[in-house]
Amino acid sequence: MQNYLTDDRAHLDRILETVLAEARNFLLGLDNRPVGTVVPSSLDLINIPMDGLGAGRALEIFKERYEPWLSGSAGPRYFGFVTGGVTPAALAGDWLTSLYDQNALGSTESIAPQIELDTIALLRQLFDLPDQFTGAFVTGATMSNFVGLALGRQWIGRQHGVDFAQIGLSHNAPVRIFSGTPHSSIYKAAAMLGIGREAVTNISCLPEREAVDMTALEAALQSQNGQPCIVVANAGTVNTVDFDDLQAIARLKSRYEFWLHIDAAFGGFAACSSKYRHWVQGLAMADSLTVDAHKWLNVPYDAAMQFTSHLQLQAEVFQNAAAYLGTEVSHSNFVNLTPENSRRLRALPAWFTLMAYGTHGYTEIVERNCDLAHWLGQKIGASKAFALLSPVRLNGVCFTLAMRGNSPTMNDIQRYLKLLRNSGRVFLTPTVFKGIPAMRVSVTNWRTTQADIEVAWVAIQQTAKRTHA
Repeated sequence: MQNYLTDDRAHLDRILETVLAEARNFLLGLDNRPVGTVVPSSLDLINIPMDGLGAGRALEIFKERYEPWLSGSAGPRYFGFVTGGVTPAALAGDWLTSLYDQNALGSTESIAPQIELDTIALLRQLFDLPDQFTGAFVTGATMSNFVGLALGRQWIGRQHGVDFAQIGLSHNAPVRIFSGTPHSSIYKAAAMLGIGREAVTNISCLPEREAVDMTALEAALQSQNGQPCIVVANAGTVNTVDFDDLQAIARLKSRYEFWLHIDAAFGGFAACSSKYRHWVQGLAMADSLTVDAHKWLNVPYDAAMQFTSHLQLQAEVFQNAAAYLGTEVSHSNFVNLTPENSRRLRALPAWFTLMAYGTHGYTEIVERNCDLAHWLGQKIGASKAFALLSPVRLNGVCFTLAMRGNSPTMNDIQRYLKLLRNSGRVFLTPTVFKGIPAMRVSVTNWRTTQADIEVAWVAIQQTAKRTHA
């Protein structure tokens, strides 16, 4: 065994204590760490050491080369990309995930698959989903949407008497996807699945909304002349956290042939609160469902869940052919149900945080985050420096700059956001809403308090004054 490897094995306790100290320092300083950092434009090329350096020296180099420019994205004033933080229990679960290093593919030598099944059961309870929904962990909402659309593609093939997973899409009827405000990952998944980005048709939305116009959706379904298709409904759009009428869409299935996929990446957590649960009525009517874990569940990247009530279809798509991995189709044989063969036990952080804080804990996080977003939305709406572009429904705020006699350009927005990021106090991301260059706030972190929102509001105002100067 190589000398450094032998030495590190002998002093593993010291290595872990050093890492613990680093973790403690990072977390204790998180509130004061710049939320967005300006990374050096160039770094010298790093070379692999021939004889190695050992874990201790590697950590020292990491701290010198990278640590100062790590952002405070896990902290309470990072409002970009609908990113949550990491709860203490989720952090413990993630550390143990790496420690145990279980391959949660569904084999019988470990209890890892049962841990995932138990976690999926806890999540079904949290979102009030029926027991016939099976589920599995994937890497993020993009892969969850990928799985859902893959099942929809296979279902359409079945309607034509064709096994798309076996023979492919060639020389068969095209797959059509209809959605009011599809997330960018829907296009990406369609490209990866061979369906093609052009198969995604944007349906008109309600005036000043991102919710689909039901009349326009029904007209699109009628135009199919009985041909099966996929409808992607949204439970929480990225820009304005808008919701389609899920129940109304589901009722259309009695008259039209379509697979209903619901993208509830973070909006599904509205189910945790009696104040917001009405937005997700109809969630259980989905054929496939996306919910993200590294958003409002506040577990580390990368983790999301996919749910479906069509287990056999899922196995047709993802069945693995290697005899040594087994061919059984069951809700616990994840190697035959997900895109990956080798799978990190990413369910464990979710299990820890759900057991640690329970339904009431997540109700409190969701409602506090929403209250803070509403408070900020009121401030922005009353300010002459900004224009609120949509009502605050849940935890998102979409707004733009109020320019003197002009509409803001994307360059104006980018310049503003760069100045705001450089202040180190808050991080937002740009967007476009109804053709208007804008920006968005997503309050999703368990750490965020009223004090954090007030700090953010001061920074947002001060940056606006600098922009207009």
